[in-house]
Amino acid sequence: MSVDGAQLWTLNQRLLGVVMDACTGELAEAGLETKEFFVLAEVEASPYPAEIATALLLPKASVTVYVRNLVAKGFIRREIDDADLRRHRLVLTAEGTAARDRALAALAAEYDRRLARITPRDRTELRRILQEMLTPA
Repeated sequence: MSVDGAQLWTLNQRLLGVVMDACTGELAEAGLETKEFFVLAEVEASPYPAEIATALLLPKASVTVYVRNLVAKGFIRREIDDADLRRHRLVLTAEGTAARDRALAALAAEYDRRLARITPRDRTELRRILQEMLTPA
């Protein structure tokens, strides 16, 4: 039986969607909407809104809205970039770090519930496969 790459991609997207849907309540308890969570989780790796938009494949205007919401909630703050005083860099606050970590723990727990359905050997193989797929060609 042939395995189509588009089918695998679709299955992966569905799995991610199911996991996110299952965690919506916990995200809300942490004070986050789903896309706000993704932006919050990306701030340390990509401290500039344009970088976040690129990393998450989101329109810059949408990232601007999510950043405003996260600033208003006290989860991130804008700081002048010392290297370029015309730019603002985003920084997680202690509250933002706590909300991010709480949301990540909920996602990990839900994903672990899904992983429990497959054998430890298959989990190890899945990790190997995913790492191989992420290795630059």
